[in-house]
Amino acid sequence: MGIPIHFLIVTLLWGTRGLCQYNIYDYDEDDGLEHENQYPPHVPLTHNVDYGVPHFPYSTDCARECFCPPAFPLTMYCDNRKLKTIPKIPSRIHQLHLQYNEIESVTASSFINATSLTEINLSHNKIMSDKIEVGAFTKIPHLTQLFLNYNELDEIPSPLPSSTERLHLGFNKINKVRENDFQGLVNLTMLDLCNNQIETIKGKALTKPKSLMQLNICNNKLHSMPVKLPASLMYLSLENNSISEIPGDYFTNLPNLQAIRMSHNQLKEIPVKMFDLPNLVELNVGHNKLKHVFFVPRSLEHLYLQDNEIDILNITLMCPAINPMNTNRLTYLRVDQNKLKAPISTYAFLCYPHIQSIYYGEQKHEPHIQSPLIPQYPMTEDEEDYDRETIRYHGYRHVEDQREVQEYHQREHEEDERDAPEYREHGDVEDGYFDHYSY
Repeated sequence: MGIPIHFLIVTLLWGTRGLCQYNIYDYDEDDGLEHENQYPPHVPLTHNVDYGVPHFPYSTDCARECFCPPAFPLTMYCDNRKLKTIPKIPSRIHQLHLQYNEIESVTASSFINATSLTEINLSHNKIMSDKIEVGAFTKIPHLTQLFLNYNELDEIPSPLPSSTERLHLGFNKINKVRENDFQGLVNLTMLDLCNNQIETIKGKALTKPKSLMQLNICNNKLHSMPVKLPASLMYLSLENNSISEIPGDYFTNLPNLQAIRMSHNQLKEIPVKMFDLPNLVELNVGHNKLKHVFFVPRSLEHLYLQDNEIDILNITLMCPAINPMNTNRLTYLRVDQNKLKAPISTYAFLCYPHIQSIYYGEQKHEPHIQSPLIPQYPMTEDEEDYDRETIRYHGYRHVEDQREVQEYHQREHEEDERDAPEYREHGDVEDGYFDHYSY
C-alpha cells in the first residue's frame, strides 16, 4: 500500500509544477511563431439562431401589379394602382392593401390561396353588395380586420369568418341591419357603421357579437335606439340621427359604458336617472331639444349640454348629495346656446370640486348680452391676472355687482370664442376609431 501512495504524491507534485508554468508565462513575449486558436471558447458561438421569425429571401411570387417590400415579407401593397380585380395573393401574405382602386367585385376564388391573411384593406373602391360572392371571406380562417369603408355597399356582407375583430363599413349606402348579419362573430370588438343610410336594425342583431366594445352608428337615419346592445359595450356613438326618445331602462344592462355620444338628435326628455352608470366618463347630448337636466353620475368627467332648450341648470338635481370621501369627477361642462337666465349656482363648485372649465357662452334668449357669471372688482393688472386664473380653476365668486360682472364675462366670452374649436359634424374618422372629438 505504501508504494502506490508515494507514487500518487509524486504525480500530484509534478502536475502542480506543470500548472504553475502558465502563471509565469509571458504572454506579451513574441516567440515569432504563428499559433492557431489552441484555446477555443468554452461557450460555442452560434450564428444561426432561430427566433421564430420566418426569413424570406427576395420573393418572386409577389403579384406584378403590387409591391412586396423585403423588409416586410408578410405584407403586399396594391393600393392606388387603378386595379379592377383582386390580384393573385401569395399564401405567405398576412396584410393586404387594396385601397384606392377601382375594384368592383369580390369572388370566392380571390382568396383561395391566401389562407394566412389577417388584415384586408378594400376601402375606397367600387364594391357593390351583389358583387360579393357569398362566403368569399369565410375562406380566410385567421382574418381579424376588414376594411370595406368608402364603397357602394347597400347591405352588410355576410357571412364573415368568426375570427373577425374589427369591421369597418362606414361611408357606404347600407340602409338596414338584418337579424343575422353578425351571426357567429363572437370575437368582434369594433363595428363602424357611420355615414350610411341605416333606418332600421332588425331584432337583436347587435347582441350577436358578444364581445363588442365599440359601436359607431353616427350619421345615419335611425329614429329609435337599437333594440338591445351587448353588455360588453364600452363606447357608443349615435350622433347625427333622428332619435327622439330613449327608453327609461335602456342602459341598465350596460354597466361598462364609458362614453355615450348622442348629439344632433331629436331628444326632448331624459329620465333623471337615465345615465346613472358606474364607469361613464364622457356624455354628449348637445344639439338636441332637452328642456331639463338630469342626474350626473359620480364618474362623469365631460358633459356636453350645448344647443338645447334648458332654462334652469338645477345643480341640486344634477348633484343631490355631496360626499367628501368620494367626490364627483366632473371637470368640463358646456351649456352654451340654451335658454339660461341666471348665473350658475356656486353650489356647483362644492359638488364638483374638480371642475376646471364651464363654458356658458351665449344663450338663445339674449344673444347680444352675456348672462352674468363671474364678478369683477376694481383691481390692479397683476391682481386681475391672478384672479382670472383663480376663477378659471377654482370657481366663481359670489355675485355682488351685476354690471361689472357682465363686462367681465363679455371679455371672457370673446377670448373663449377665439379659442373654442369647431364641432366636427361628420362623426368618426375614416377608420372608425372612437377618437376625441372637438365639440
